[in-house]
Amino acid sequence: MYIDILTLFPEMFSGVLGNSILHKAVEKSAVHYNVVNFREYADNKHSAVDDYPYGGGAGMVLMPQPIFDAVAALKEKAESKKTRVVLLCPQGTRYDQRKAEELAKEEHLIFICGHYEGYDERIREHVVTDEISIGDYVLTGGELGAMVIIDSVVRLLPEVLGNAESHMKDSFSTGLLEHPHYTRPADFRGMKVPDVLLSGNHKLIEEWRNKEALRRTLVRRPDLLEKIELTPQQEKWLKEVEKEKI
Repeated sequence: MYIDILTLFPEMFSGVLGNSILHKAVEKSAVHYNVVNFREYADNKHSAVDDYPYGGGAGMVLMPQPIFDAVAALKEKAESKKTRVVLLCPQGTRYDQRKAEELAKEEHLIFICGHYEGYDERIREHVVTDEISIGDYVLTGGELGAMVIIDSVVRLLPEVLGNAESHMKDSFSTGLLEHPHYTRPADFRGMKVPDVLLSGNHKLIEEWRNKEALRRTLVRRPDLLEKIELTPQQEKWLKEVEKEKI
C-alpha cells in the first residue's frame, strides 16, 4: 500500500510513522509513507494556501489550486488504477472498524489534512472520494485524525502483525467488544484468573470468551447489538448472560 499525506505540518508525523507497528510495516514492505507539505504546490508569489472566504466571515479557507495540483501529482506518481482520497473533516462520515477494513483493501490512499476554517467546496466536489470524521468534535487540523486512520488501517495489512489472526477478534471487528484478557500470575494479590482459562479445555474457553464478549457489549455498548445479526448460538448465550446480569 502507498499512503500519501498532504499536510502543512509534516514534522508531526515523524514520531508516529517511525515507531512501533507503523514502522515495522515499512520494514516488511507492506506500506510506503510519503508526507508532503502541500504548500510546495502553491503557484502564487508567497506560497499562500488559504484566503478569505467569499461572502465574509471568520477564519481562512484552503484554496483549491494547491490541493488539486498536489493530488494530481501524487496520483500520477503512484500509477495506481484506483486511489482513495480521504478528506479529514468533522462533517464527514464517522469512522469505524468497518471503514478501516474497507480502506485496508486499497493500493493507494491520499489523506488531506486541512487547517483554518475549512476547505474550498470544490475540493470536496471534484477531488475527494471519502470525507471522514473520527468523532463529533473539532480539532485544530486533520493531522491527528489521519494518524488514527492510518494506524487502524496499516495494522490490518497482511503480515504486519506478528500473528495473522491478531486483529480478527479485536473489538468491533466481530461487531462486538472483545472479551477480557488475563496473563500470569494466575493469582495476583488475591485477584484470580477465571478457572475456565486454566482448564485447558479449549471448547469451554471459546464459549467463555464468546459469552464474555456478549456480556461486555451488553453492559458497555448495547447499541452495537442492534447493528449485528447474531447466530442462534450467540442468541442463546446472550439470553444466558442477560439472566446472569439480572
